[in-house]
Amino acid sequence: MLRLLPGLLFLLALTAPTQAQVFRCSDAEGNTVFADTICGENAESIQLLDNHIGGRFNQNLPAPAAVESGPQETADKASEDASEPETCRFINSTDLRRYLIREQVVKGMTLKQVLSAFGNPSESYGGPQQVWIYQTRYYGALYELTYVYFKDGCVERVEYRKP
Repeated sequence: MLRLLPGLLFLLALTAPTQAQVFRCSDAEGNTVFADTICGENAESIQLLDNHIGGRFNQNLPAPAAVESGPQETADKASEDASEPETCRFINSTDLRRYLIREQVVKGMTLKQVLSAFGNPSESYGGPQQVWIYQTRYYGALYELTYVYFKDGCVERVEYRKP
């Protein structure tokens, strides 16, 4: 048992969080110097914030579904949902960046995302179903028409047609 105690203490020392200490000093020429040891008589200890690279995994996720408790509440909820517009399909940030770089529009994108991918449409039609039409021209000649159909502010489908 006593043989294991030094090894265990060594492992605990390795897993303990360490705080790096940084000191700020001025050298003889008046320049500011940073060091991990006391670098002079005028050494000032600097508190560093912990810097983790990246974000949180739960950012930009759709809202969690509410827990329903009974059939009456389910019927009330269904009538409320029918009057409110549906939210657009969740597209994770990596896929969204890829679509925007490729200038590609997919089902579930928002109006703003389509504008980021394609820019302003050459034609747009309102009504029950909003339609944006984009023209692709090569060497001045009309090559292809792209029709983007929206429902409740989200892309429902995209069609590519020859003129």
